[in-house]
Amino acid sequence: MKNRAEIDDVLQRAVENAQVPFALGVALSPEGIFYENAVGPGVGLDSIFWIASMTKPLTTVAAMQLVEQGKLHLDRPAAEIAPQLAEIPVLEGFDAAGKPRLRPARRPVTLRQLLTHTSGFCYEAQSVDSLRYVRDMGLPPPRSCKMKVFETPMMFDPGERWEYGIGIDWAGRLVEIAAGKTLDQYFADHIFGPLGMVDTSFRPSPEKLPRVALMHARIAGAGLTPMPRQFPEPMEFAPGGGGLMSSGRDYAAFLRMFMNGGSLGGERLLKPETVALMGENHIGTLNAGFMRSAAPHATAVTEFFPGVPKKWSLGFMLNEAEVPGRRSAGSLGWAGVGNTFFWIDRKRQVAGIFMTQVTPFCDQGVLATLDAFEAAVSAS
Repeated sequence: MKNRAEIDDVLQRAVENAQVPFALGVALSPEGIFYENAVGPGVGLDSIFWIASMTKPLTTVAAMQLVEQGKLHLDRPAAEIAPQLAEIPVLEGFDAAGKPRLRPARRPVTLRQLLTHTSGFCYEAQSVDSLRYVRDMGLPPPRSCKMKVFETPMMFDPGERWEYGIGIDWAGRLVEIAAGKTLDQYFADHIFGPLGMVDTSFRPSPEKLPRVALMHARIAGAGLTPMPRQFPEPMEFAPGGGGLMSSGRDYAAFLRMFMNGGSLGGERLLKPETVALMGENHIGTLNAGFMRSAAPHATAVTEFFPGVPKKWSLGFMLNEAEVPGRRSAGSLGWAGVGNTFFWIDRKRQVAGIFMTQVTPFCDQGVLATLDAFEAAVSAS
C-alpha cells in the first residue's frame, strides 16, 4: 500500500503525544488484512481488548441466524419468546415524594426494536431518570452480568424514538431461549468456531490473560493511568450488548464475513439477502447516533459526525451521507465504551478497526487519533 508509513506515523505520534496509551490499527478488504500495526507499551498484534459494544453486531448476527431458521421473528412480540418482556413497565419520571411513576407499555416490543435501540430500553449512563431508578432500586449495571439487570424499566414506549440501551442484551436472551444454549456457547458454535476467532470470548482463559490490554483512565494531573483488570464473577448471563474480549485479527475476520455476503473461508453464517437486509435503515424517519451523558466519568456526550444524517441498521450505525476524507455514504460502523472502533465502507470495500483502552468513552485524544487513522486509511 502506498502510504503505510503515514498510517504508522498517525499511531506513533498519538502514543508519543499521550493521546492514547497504545494503539492497534487494522485495515482490510473482503480479501484480507492489508494493514495492521500495534504501537505503544503493553500491546501487540495479538493483544486482546475489551470491545464492549462492538459485541452488539455479533449478537445481531446470532439473532438473524435464528430469524433465518424461523426460531425468532423480527416483528412479532418478543414476549412470545421471553414472557418477562410483557411485564416490563415504562418509567414516566418520579412523583413529589420521589417514587417512580410506572405504567404498562402501550405496545409490545419486537426483536427489530431491540436490535435497533428503539425498544424503550436505555443505559443509565445516558439517562438521568434511568440512572436514578437503578440507584434507588439497587439494580446492578449491565456490565455486572446479573440477571436483575433485566428488571430495568423502559424509558419510553417501543418504537417512539432512538435511544441507546440494553435492548441487545435482551436480544441475547432471546437467542439463548430460542437456541436452547447460553450465548457464549452459541457464539462459540456458530460464529467464533466457523470464523476461526480463537481469541474472542466473554472471559479470556488464564493463559491468554498476559495478552489482555490494560484499561487506562485519563486523570487530571496524572495523565493516562493503568487500571487493574476486572472481570464480573460469576456471570449470571453473557452480555450480548457489551461483554466480549477480542483481538484485531479476530474482529477483522468477523467484518470480512459481513463484507463477503455472510461467508468466509467456505463457512456460511448468513444468507446474502440477510446481510443485505442488515445493512438497510430499520428506524424509518427516526434519527440515530446521539447519546446523552448522565455519567461523565464513563462517557462524554457523544455524536459521531455531527451534521451527517445517521440511521440504524440491524447491528450498525448507518451514515446516509459521505463524510469527506473518511467514509462513503452508506457506510456502517460502531464502537465500544473502552474506546474501540470499527467501520465498513461498503462503496470502497474497505473496513477499519482502531483499538485502545481508555476511559471515558470518546476521550478527545482518542477521537483525534481515530479521525487521523481513518483519514489515512481512506487516503490509501
